[in-house]
Amino acid sequence: MPDGTSQKTAPLARLNADLGQSSVSGLSSGAFMTVQLHLAHSSTFIGAGIIAGGPYRCAESFRAAAAIAEDAWTLNALYVCMNPLIPQAAPDPARLARVARETAARGRIDAVENLRDHRLYIFTGSADKVVDSSVVRTTRDFYRLLGVPDEAIRFEQDLPAGHSIITDNPEDNPLDANRPPYLNNGGFMQSRRILEHLYGPLKPPVEKLSGRIVRFDQTEFFDADPRASMSEFAYAYVPQAVADGAPCRVHIALHGCKQGYDYVNFVNGRPDLENSVPYGNRYFTTTGYNEIADANNLVILYPQASGTDNPTTQNPDGCWDWWGYTAEDPENPDYYSKDAIQIRAIHRMLRRLGGD
Repeated sequence: MPDGTSQKTAPLARLNADLGQSSVSGLSSGAFMTVQLHLAHSSTFIGAGIIAGGPYRCAESFRAAAAIAEDAWTLNALYVCMNPLIPQAAPDPARLARVARETAARGRIDAVENLRDHRLYIFTGSADKVVDSSVVRTTRDFYRLLGVPDEAIRFEQDLPAGHSIITDNPEDNPLDANRPPYLNNGGFMQSRRILEHLYGPLKPPVEKLSGRIVRFDQTEFFDADPRASMSEFAYAYVPQAVADGAPCRVHIALHGCKQGYDYVNFVNGRPDLENSVPYGNRYFTTTGYNEIADANNLVILYPQASGTDNPTTQNPDGCWDWWGYTAEDPENPDYYSKDAIQIRAIHRMLRRLGGD
């Protein structure tokens, strides 16, 4: 279409949302993106939920990791930010806190002083083999150094969970699993813990949803730029009362790698459409966000990253960009600021829900 807008679904609706009461959470690459989005627009958010995610801009820890910048950031992401050889090789929270302050001073993100009034839920499973717990602990330390008080941080590290968001669904993986779809049964809905910590006491989740999950055209928010590695569609849960005009708050829930609705395996650079995985809608249907949202006039926004493997963008697992794969200039990647293509797109979705 000339304007890049799909004719297959309606645009995202304008709602009566109080954007000053927005929040964000995510798992894995979605957790790394949560930190970036949280810092970029901290004047909008009241807090963040981080499940198995590292601190801001940790992929830029060591430029000398490789001769080519793009390779250096990838190696940093894989080892420093996910699986350091020893805990002492994990990201340096003091250095990254300085980087965040410098980034804010240049006007690339909101003032870090906003964080002092925020609330954080940070989780690492002690059986996580994908993002080591030593990395997630540096995320807590990073936020402490930026002024978030200890009493505002709920930090959990003792549950023997693998790499996953926790649910109470019997059909999900065992608690200690480290495999797709990265939904593990631990007997509780972690989404509820996140939202209750960020917002305070909430009404209990409903047993039957009043509203519906809406699919909307996501391409308008990233201007159909192929560098974005974002899907054609995204989703939102809208309670019926909110659809009828009631005031609401918005929580952004960011899936991890291999969890987008259109995820497929790539083989030799080509999507393996003959063997598509069947669980791409699970993050926005079975993680418990919608049920507690329905009871509390919360809208849950589910942006969608897409797998891409071509000369422009290498992101076959459909991860959110937290190491620079969307960068036009690998020496100076911009994946972390207000102007970053994915952050800008998600923030535009949020503004739409607020009536913009």
